[in-house]
Amino acid sequence: MITISDTRLIEKCKKGKARYQKVLYDRFSCKVYPICYRYAKNEEDAKDILQETFIRVFNKLETFQDKGSFEGWIKRIAVNVAIRHYQNSVKKIDQYDIEKAPEISSQESILSEINAEDILKKINELPTGYRLVFNMYAIEGYSHKEIAETLGITEGASRSQLTRGRKALMEMLQPKTMEYVERA
Repeated sequence: MITISDTRLIEKCKKGKARYQKVLYDRFSCKVYPICYRYAKNEEDAKDILQETFIRVFNKLETFQDKGSFEGWIKRIAVNVAIRHYQNSVKKIDQYDIEKAPEISSQESILSEINAEDILKKINELPTGYRLVFNMYAIEGYSHKEIAETLGITEGASRSQLTRGRKALMEMLQPKTMEYVERA
C-alpha cells in the first residue's frame, strides 16, 4: 500500500478526486469520531455529526491554510458542527445563576481513581448543557468567553454549567470509586 502525505492528499481532494476523499476520511474519521461522540446524545447523532463534519471539510478544503495542523483544523470543524447540531436540536441551554452553583468539594481525587473510558462514558450521561460546556472547556480548551459566544450564553452561565457538570460527574463516578477502594 502506498502512503500519501497530508499535503498531497489535500491537493488531490481539492480537485474533487473521490478516491482520495475516501483516503482522507479513512485517515481522520477515527480521530474525529470520539469528538463527535463526546458532544452527541447517542451513537446515531455522533455518526450524523461525523458525516456533517466531513461534508464541511470537503466543502471548505479550499480555505485550509497550511498554517497549522490539518488534523487540528478538522477537529475544530467537528466541534463547531457538533455545537451547531446541538443548537439546532435544542434552541437554548438551561442557564443557571452562577451564585446558585454549588461548590466543588475536595472529591476531585475521585477522577484519579478511574480510567478515561469510564469518565468519557459518564460525561456522555451528563445533561446536555453540562456536557457541552464541560467538553468545550475541559477537553477542547475553550475559554468561558469563547464558550459563551459560541453557545449564546453568559460567561457566568458557562462557569455555572461547568461547575454543575463537574459536580454531577463526580457524583456519578462516586460509586465506581468505592468499588476500587473496596477491592484494594
